[in-house]
Amino acid sequence: MKKKNKTLIIKTGYSETLDKNISYKSSLGDVLRTTVILHLLKDNHVTWLVDEHAFKLLHGNPYIDRILIYNLNSVLQLQREKFDTVINFEKVPGLCALADSVKAWRRFGFRLDEEKGEVLAYDCSDDVHSITQSINKKRFHKKNWQEALYEMMDHTWNGEKYILGYTPKTKVKYDVGLNWSVGQTYPTKAWSKSNWKALAKKLDWQYSYSWQMGLDCLYQYIDWINSCHLLVTSDSLGVHIGLALNKKIIVLYGPTHPGEVYLYGQGKIVLPQSNFDCMPCLSPECSNELFCMDFISDDMVLEQIESMLVSEITMST
Repeated sequence: MKKKNKTLIIKTGYSETLDKNISYKSSLGDVLRTTVILHLLKDNHVTWLVDEHAFKLLHGNPYIDRILIYNLNSVLQLQREKFDTVINFEKVPGLCALADSVKAWRRFGFRLDEEKGEVLAYDCSDDVHSITQSINKKRFHKKNWQEALYEMMDHTWNGEKYILGYTPKTKVKYDVGLNWSVGQTYPTKAWSKSNWKALAKKLDWQYSYSWQMGLDCLYQYIDWINSCHLLVTSDSLGVHIGLALNKKIIVLYGPTHPGEVYLYGQGKIVLPQSNFDCMPCLSPECSNELFCMDFISDDMVLEQIESMLVSEITMST
């Protein structure tokens, strides 16, 4: 029997692939959306190096043979192993140095400049790297995340989806899920609580709905999303879990790039009705007197909810 190619994926979530910023708090959404590349590696023996907080997103994935938690022990181990391919989608200099030091025939993604200690790109990743280095290019580029990841591996993306390891234990219970919370890294993504409450009040007479659950437990959060037929959400982890679960989604965008996330025909995007030339600012802070997300009204969101649910009922009759 032919030996499987041995592949190492380095994606901890510390640096989102299309963003310049680096954090040592894992972006779970960034890890989940990277699973789209596993469609290219189904015949490989795949090892994935990940932060411990993102482990549950990968656990049980049928296309990952081994998950290693990023720590000193795993780094020392990987430096002594041999791989056919190393794929590094992290821009943390230390992880780039690790990717360079692991014995392998082929490398994709990001690498370290040994002279300057700066992050550079392997072949096929120069364009993506340039997006992360220019705020204007980042604001106006036309590449979605899936296209970028496939391009970095010298392939063309053809609509492949995320692959979630966990199988939810719930069934659909609610018409609408209100995924109101956003992470601390990007508080500007949040829609105001008053708007969420106004939307809920208008849903009361027409649809069953549920406020976000599972804030302290990832599996409970996934179970909650699976219990909702349609998810209303800001640009957050919920978007990616919803897509992985084939949910209908309405995403509220303001400070972040709406074109980077491909919705697979499952959702609609709601943008502020305003003339702000700063959108998307890509900033976790807003210095303007008026905040772009306040220009998304509850009526705008309700209209999209009704449109998606009514059209689905019409198609089924």
